[in-house]
Amino acid sequence: MRDSITGDARLALDLALTIRHDGNGGVTDDLTGPSALTAWVHARPDAFPHPEQFVAGAAHLTAVRDLRTALRTLFAHAVRPARPSPADATRLLPVPEALRRLNEAAARTPTVPVLDWDGGDGPVVRRRPVPDGGQDPAAALAQAAIGFLAGPDRERLRACHAPRCVRYFLKEHPRQEWCKPSCGNRARVARHHERHRRAG
Repeated sequence: MRDSITGDARLALDLALTIRHDGNGGVTDDLTGPSALTAWVHARPDAFPHPEQFVAGAAHLTAVRDLRTALRTLFAHAVRPARPSPADATRLLPVPEALRRLNEAAARTPTVPVLDWDGGDGPVVRRRPVPDGGQDPAAALAQAAIGFLAGPDRERLRACHAPRCVRYFLKEHPRQEWCKPSCGNRARVARHHERHRRAG
């Protein structure tokens, strides 16, 4: 059993989970406007360079929401052959479009050339992200999503299918079926009611 989630996985999941059940049979968006995105970035001080200085604008919000749509599409693709989250069933992009959005967002991260020169080998130039590289949360989120989707944690990704849940989660143990215990309780109650309805 694994009990840790990498930073990339946590950030990618956190973005996906800004779409959640609204308690009334639908879904709600936690990123309702630029101020909500600003607060969301500020709440993740380890994920962004200088998050305390970030103030979102309409373009930031659009970019992050577009990235989230691409990410949830790729999450749905990753959990196949299982069903995607119910929130995504009718909102999925074609996978090539989702990949294009993700890669284009990641490419907006500014980089600088860095010279490495080890011992007897000749100099090698590598590119490194600029530490204070602008205020584009979508670029940082896209890079985290790529790290997660290309890494080993992707194999543990699941969609929760408890009634009224639209979350994705990482499976922590072999028997885990739901994102949290309350979802497991709702699923058991729903199965119990369905059995009694059929028997009655």
